[in-house]
Amino acid sequence: MLFMFLFYFANFQLTMCSPREVLLVGEGNFSFSTALIESSMDELHVTTTCLQSEDEALRLDGALENIQRLRECGSTVLFKVDCTCLNEHEGLQSLLFDCIIFNFPHFGRKSGVKKNRGLLAKFFRSCAQVLKEGGEVHVALCNGQGGTPADSPMREWHNSWQAVAMAAEAGLILSEVHPFDPTKYQGYKCTGYRSQDKGFHVENGLNHIFTRSFPYTPPVTLKMEAALAKETILFELPEELGEYVNRSFLDSQSCHPVKLVQEQLLRELKSSWPVYTLTQNFPELVCCPPEQLRAFGTDFATTDMYWVRPIETHGQGSHEVEGDDHPSSNTRYALQPSLLVHLSQIIQHEDFSPGTLHALSGLVFHRAPVSTSMSPVHHQLLLIGAFPSDSEPLKCLHGCLETLLSPHGVSFAEDQEDSSKMWMNSDKLPKFGRLAYMSAPEYEFHSVRLCMVTINLDHLATLVFNLFDWRLLWSPDPRFLRHFSSKPLEPFAPFSLYPPSYSHDISFWMEPDSFNELDFHAVVRQASVGAVKEVVLVDRFRHPHMGHASLCYRLTYQSPDRALSHSQVKDMQVELRKLMSQRLQVTLR
Repeated sequence: MLFMFLFYFANFQLTMCSPREVLLVGEGNFSFSTALIESSMDELHVTTTCLQSEDEALRLDGALENIQRLRECGSTVLFKVDCTCLNEHEGLQSLLFDCIIFNFPHFGRKSGVKKNRGLLAKFFRSCAQVLKEGGEVHVALCNGQGGTPADSPMREWHNSWQAVAMAAEAGLILSEVHPFDPTKYQGYKCTGYRSQDKGFHVENGLNHIFTRSFPYTPPVTLKMEAALAKETILFELPEELGEYVNRSFLDSQSCHPVKLVQEQLLRELKSSWPVYTLTQNFPELVCCPPEQLRAFGTDFATTDMYWVRPIETHGQGSHEVEGDDHPSSNTRYALQPSLLVHLSQIIQHEDFSPGTLHALSGLVFHRAPVSTSMSPVHHQLLLIGAFPSDSEPLKCLHGCLETLLSPHGVSFAEDQEDSSKMWMNSDKLPKFGRLAYMSAPEYEFHSVRLCMVTINLDHLATLVFNLFDWRLLWSPDPRFLRHFSSKPLEPFAPFSLYPPSYSHDISFWMEPDSFNELDFHAVVRQASVGAVKEVVLVDRFRHPHMGHASLCYRLTYQSPDRALSHSQVKDMQVELRKLMSQRLQVTLR
């Protein structure tokens, strides 16, 4: 087996992460504040507040005693504090807190779910202004109110408070949910139900812990250089690919799961095969005729490749390339669709020797639809070796890889049209890897076959570490890599729970011969900054007389690692319509 996991199960408890400054809002008789101080093992400075005036608060049972005890412990007690505008209170101005706690919020009286959602949204926005970096917001809700699968039973979405979506409006994500246990806080009495001196039904209540999200940033145009032979090419990277380059996932000091998977795979292969890791650095831009790309077996149509028009070329033999996005000259520049395009250089290198598997890894690019399984960029591992023609290297390598990868849901199938190829498949992504062999007389190896393996390391990492979304691999949030630096062989534990999902349709008229669906998907990626999880064609209509067609696509917005609010999605949808009008020959409906 490729990895042996030690699974662990943790019962979430209320963790304060050793905060020094704690703010409590919406307190009734201040019994929770008192119980928190007396039960905490940490050194805290508590600022506790309520919405009522001091005279109104003192009418609640036990409030006088609790306030006196809090002040004796050095806590700050404030009155007439509106939790929806915390930074406007003179006692809280210029203060930042490690933890903000709001137990069983309620708008008051017989308010419905919409008013309580509004209360949460305004509270979260207010928290963001007084919360320290790395701080937490704790919100205890009655069972069913949160609107997450942690509720039992879970209410219908429209009948819940939609806590995660409301927090997203303030750039916060839900990081933990665990039962609210009132017995841990001796003397705590929940009050304030419908603005009365009555308690909420806290049985089976849940404590929701929210943290700051890494923000979305607009895509930028990156100018890159590539040294090809005697030329230096300056070109612009397509904007939808900006976040996928210069990330150094495979560097020697990296703890990224893609690198961990590669290292473990090569380590296991070395027990059965001689394996040599190549250190050659090939540019990610390639320059060769499409016929040569197909000869190397990249398995991508030329329309699926990222063709690049150089801005400038320097050096001997530099020349202008005619055309726009798809140059018409015989030699084209493209982002490498496979490491196999470097096959000639690899096997002609002085370090290449027959009988050894040579390993090379790097980024490869191909235009792909927006989906849960396909990414436009991934790290590819290439294994290539020259073996005697009378041996069965492909069969032996297949057996070794099957032993290593089958425990992770990887299956192997022979290509029905070419017996020299074999595919690696998973339930989520078919043909994510390939085994193949070819004769090699032109490379001065007599009576040998070249055995080649290509593997999508990103997809393999999602299988090995149980990552539910391939986009997590590219998360800029430091919490993602922190997991693998401390627990490298354990399945990934999400730091953003139950992310909200939003669906939007977009319809347009188009001329059949002028519309390229992959261009549409590229615009979706750019406009949404990668926040669209899936794009599905839901309706097609052709005008019986005019001849042009109408398409309707459904876009599912959902982020696996960042706060994504309804208002952000609306802005992204507006940007999408704007870009479509500018770049695609369509008429929006």
